[in-house]
Order: sequence, then structure tokens, then C-alpha cells
Amino acid sequence: MPAGRRVVITGVASHWGAELARRLERDPSIDYLAGIDTVPPQVELERTDLIEADIRGPLLSRLLPGMGADTVVHCGILWYPERDKPARVLHDVNVIGTLQLLAACERTETLERVVVRGSAAIYGCEGPSPSFFTEQMARRLPLRTRFQRDISELEGYFENFARRHPRLVCCMLRYQPEIGPDLDMPLVRYLNLPVVPTQLGFDPRLQLLHADDATGALQAATGNPVRGAVNVAPSGSISLSHILRLARRPSLPIPHPLFGPALERLGQRLGAGPVYGDGVRLLRFGRGVDNRRLRTEVGYEPRFDAVAAVRDFSTKSRGRRVVPSLHPGELARRLARAGG
Repeated sequence: MPAGRRVVITGVASHWGAELARRLERDPSIDYLAGIDTVPPQVELERTDLIEADIRGPLLSRLLPGMGADTVVHCGILWYPERDKPARVLHDVNVIGTLQLLAACERTETLERVVVRGSAAIYGCEGPSPSFFTEQMARRLPLRTRFQRDISELEGYFENFARRHPRLVCCMLRYQPEIGPDLDMPLVRYLNLPVVPTQLGFDPRLQLLHADDATGALQAATGNPVRGAVNVAPSGSISLSHILRLARRPSLPIPHPLFGPALERLGQRLGAGPVYGDGVRLLRFGRGVDNRRLRTEVGYEPRFDAVAAVRDFSTKSRGRRVVPSLHPGELARRLARAGG
């Protein structure tokens, strides 16, 4: 990254925004680093200027131009609902918030690059999917869930913004789900259940990105963004049954028509809320993406492939339980009631 950079991170209170800020604080080539969010991050940041603001409001259009930023990194997209907040907040933050941020970027004359931490959900999850989606395959399959459609809508805004401002380098990072023993996220809680419900007759192939690679790829794209979409994922893939063997977790196969209602009932405990439908489809059909553009153009080589990421997660999380109060017998009874 050239000397004298001024970087602004939106969503700095999120795990990924805070981790990026911690790494960039150690980069001497960055003169100024700011983080924007409605609440402070849970980690201590030493030289990040923390600014309390909601990206959904018009205040951002007055704040950002005066900060002299040449790089904006948007980490404020929510994959899961916020606790104690209505489900519509997910849409408001992801779509309306992104639109407001882009409006603020239009007013920032010093801006040179915009990097967005998005989602591979734009490819959908269907049975007749390719083994690995390339970046050109977005929206070719139906987008059946609200989250998938939200991601498509915000990417549409981003693509229009990039076309209107060809001088800017606009990079959309399409992340696969992350995994790590210290991540407090629904997928990690699901894999740490004492008995893991699965869909009878389906064994999806997944790409779970190691948490270190998730931050490493974001840092690399901040320093060397490329135009357009970039898939962020480990190399290769791994079946759900193999994941559970490595994690030493027994499975509870459920007929797939009953799996959705069961996961909906379990979703409140996992923190998935209204996006449990995305999990149902991912855990039925799986999803793989091609990461060649990340490796060859952004220049980031993931340290962990798909199998190694799960092995590391399993080793470090062995003995931990995210939901210790749920006995295997009680889980089975709850799932049975959900299907009844």
C-alpha cells in the first residue's frame, strides 16, 4: 500500500472490521485510519479514530468528504440478524446502508478505491449448480431467500456506482462462510451442537473459510483492490459428513421436508433468526466458488484449504460447546416436535 494512505472502515464494530483495523494499525504506510459504527468495537484499537454514526442516515454524506479518505472498506454488511432487533434491520443495514454509503463516497473527492465485504450468497444454492462458481456466474440461478435478494440488490447499486465513477477502483469481495473456534456465529454454533441435525439423503460440499484467511484476504484487497467481483474462499471443498467426522460430532438425519421447520425452531438458539432459510439451502445443496482471481490478481494465497480449515477448527474447538445447556436427547425431542 503506497505511503500516506487514509483509510476509513465502516462497520468497525463487527468482528471483521475490528480485525482489519488491528492489522492496518501495524502498517506504517497508513497515515490515518478511521472506523465508523453505531457502537465501539469490542477490541481495543490504538490509533483508529472511532466515529459514531449510522450508515443508514444522511450524516455520513457530511462526515466522509471531510475525512480526506482515499480508501473506504465497507465491513458493515450483516449476515445474521442483530440481537433484540427486528428482522427488517438486516435489510435496512445491508441495502439502505450501502446505498447511503455510496452516496457519501460520491461526495468524497479524495477517494480512489472502495472495497466491500460482501457474500457469495449471490450465486444461490441449487441442486444443478456448478462445482465452483466463477465471478461471471452471479444471478444465473434463482435467488430464493430474502438475504440472497438483498445481496443481489446491494451489488446492483455497487455495480451502477462503479460504472458512473470509472476513475475509482471498486472491488466487491464475495465471501464464503467463515469458520473459527472464536467466532460467535450461527454456523459455528451449529457445528458445535452435541448432535448435529442434517438433511436425510443430502451430503453437501462446502467451502468454509478459515478466520485468519478471511481477514488476510480483506487486508490484501484493501492494499491491492481489483475492479469488479472477487470470490473469497479456500481452495477445494469438503462434504458435511467429513466435517462432522473431523469435528467428532454425531449427526441426526432428518427428512429434508422437515429439516426447515426444525432449523427454524432451532434458529433462535443458533442466532440465525429469519435467515435460517439460507442455512437450509446451503446445508442441502452446498456451494463452491472459484478463488483464482483472489490468488492471481489480488495476490492473496489462503493458508488453509477447505479440509485444513476444518481440521484446525476441530482441533482448537475440541471440548468446547457453544450450547452446553442442550442435551442430545432434548435436541432430538425438539427437532421431532418441530417436524410434527
